[in-house]
Parts: sequence; structure tokens; C-alpha cells
Amino acid sequence: MVIAFDLDDTLYEEMSFVRSGFRAVSAYLSDVYSVPTTESFDLMMKSLERNGRGHIFDDVLSHFGAYSKKNIRRCISVYRQHFPDINLYPEADECLHRFENYPLYIVTDGNILVQRNKLIALGLYDRVRFCFLTHCYGKKNAKPSPYCLFLICKRENVRPEEVFYIGDNPEKDFVGIKRAGFKTIRILKGQYKDIVKSEEYEAEYIFNSLSELDFSQFKTLNKKINHSIREERQ
Repeated sequence: MVIAFDLDDTLYEEMSFVRSGFRAVSAYLSDVYSVPTTESFDLMMKSLERNGRGHIFDDVLSHFGAYSKKNIRRCISVYRQHFPDINLYPEADECLHRFENYPLYIVTDGNILVQRNKLIALGLYDRVRFCFLTHCYGKKNAKPSPYCLFLICKRENVRPEEVFYIGDNPEKDFVGIKRAGFKTIRILKGQYKDIVKSEEYEAEYIFNSLSELDFSQFKTLNKKINHSIREERQ
């Protein structure tokens, strides 16, 4: 059996990265424009809450009279290149330790530099056999593509049904790999925890926490847990 994990909101809280990035941008704006760090950070958080991602740096730069496309690009660069102040969920740390004798992998989408810095900050390169950053293989091979899961099969010489993928996002984490025969586990964490999807998109097993995983009883106990959670969410 092989275990592969998603990264964001599965092993750590993605919003902690966002806050870390905003603090880095606030420090940059303070150095260059003498903007108060607390004020700029609060504005970014409020913009995110109000409008979502996409125009956060536009809003804060406009507020301080420093708006330009060049300055937006610079803020994005600072955000992406900063070394994040983030930590594993306690249950994720325990889960990685508990299953350390299994072949462990990570498969994650996103900007390569950003995701690599996250993995380094979390100490994950030393705790798994390999971290697959899907964008290294072209965006066409990002989730929901099963491409990187098949690379794991090749490395471990196993069939898809011997690989469990653990993620949080039913929009893309499971739909592609379920069709290929991989086992899928959803953890109810992060921004997608309350989303209910159709059977096609949903994981085969659903858990509230990584601490609930028990592969030794998976065919019986966990299936019952999955059904009970699914019933509660309908």
C-alpha cells in the first residue's frame, strides 16, 4: 500500500500561508513607501474577505496612492518568493509519523516556487519519498489529471488500487483519479469542508481528521465511518 497526500489544507492550513505572504508584502510596503505594516496587512485581509483573491494588492496599493502594474507585479513577486511561516496540523504531523513505514508521497498543484517553499518550511522533503509538484510536468498534468499518481505507481511498482490519495478539495482532488482506480480519501478541512459534491467528484472515504485514519481496518470500520459522515452531510 502507498499513501499520497495533497498539501494545502490537508497537511497544513493554507490561510496561514496567505497571512504569512501578506505580512511579507506589508514589510516590503513599509520599507519602500513607509506604509504602516499593521494597516496594510489589515487592508489585505479585509480585501480578501470582501472580494476574494484577484485584486488584493490593487486595493492596498490604491489605498496608499502607489497603484501601478509594476508595483502589483512586485507585490505578487514578494508574496510568491517569501519563505513562509507555516506549520503542519498537529494531526498531520502525527499521521506522517504513524505511517512512516509506508511509502509516502505528496502531490500538489500550484506555482512551483511557492509550493517548494511550503514543502521546505514544513520539513516534508525529509518525511516522504518524493514530492510531486504537478506544474513541473505541465499544467495539463495538474489535478484532476492522474498523471503524477501514475508516476507513483511506476516508482513503487504497484497498481492504482494500491495507492490511497488523501485530499480536501472535491472540486478536483478525486474526480480524475477515481476513474483510474485509485483509492480516494477526503479530509473535511479548509475552505472546501462544507461543500457537498456528487458521487463522481466525491472521495470514496470521508473523515473529519487525519487522526481518524486506520488502514488496518479500512475495508470495514472506515467504510462505516464514511457512510455515517455522508449521511450527516445530506
